[in-house]
Amino acid sequence: MALIQFTRNHTDHSTDRGYQFEFFCDRCGNGFMSEFRASAAGIAGGALRTVGNLFGGFLGSVGSSSYEIERAIQGPGHDAAFRAAVEEAKPNFRQCTRCSKWVCVAVCWNQKRMLCYECAPDVEAELASAQVNTQIDQMKTKLQGMDLTKDMNLTAEAAALCPSCGARTQGAKFCPECGKPLRAKSECSRCGTAVEAGTRFCPECGNKMA
Repeated sequence: MALIQFTRNHTDHSTDRGYQFEFFCDRCGNGFMSEFRASAAGIAGGALRTVGNLFGGFLGSVGSSSYEIERAIQGPGHDAAFRAAVEEAKPNFRQCTRCSKWVCVAVCWNQKRMLCYECAPDVEAELASAQVNTQIDQMKTKLQGMDLTKDMNLTAEAAALCPSCGARTQGAKFCPECGKPLRAKSECSRCGTAVEAGTRFCPECGNKMA
């Protein structure tokens, strides 16, 4: 069974009615489903079960027994169907001589290099990826040298919510809902202490702020 190596990555969807297999690419996981092949024993067992359901009694017992027997002796038929499915699916795959993986021809096989794309990447695809990554790196470098915060007051204590109405501030200097200042400071008329906007009483002397 030299094909066992090829079929290591597959799923068996066979039932008592017939045989079907799905083969997967070792690299990308794409799957290929083989054609369903009906089981002669399964068809016969199904016919007997149908007759048994109609007439019951002895025929019903025969149908049930045939079903169990078919499942017990399906080995040779299953093996033959398996080999046929391998031959059916094999044109969609190539084995890489470098890593021994079976990969799909459509996505993962480098026909020019006769290796999988894992071992022999697509030069054009790698170049396109490298160009994009270089552009991103250069963009980040240029951005780091730019002052994007020159119009922002980074020393004033930021507030996510307006202290007056509770609306989201969205980084504004004035509340977008009530219009009150968010970051401006004022002084207490009694002691001169600087207090945040929206403060109702001076934290130092208790004076009511205007």
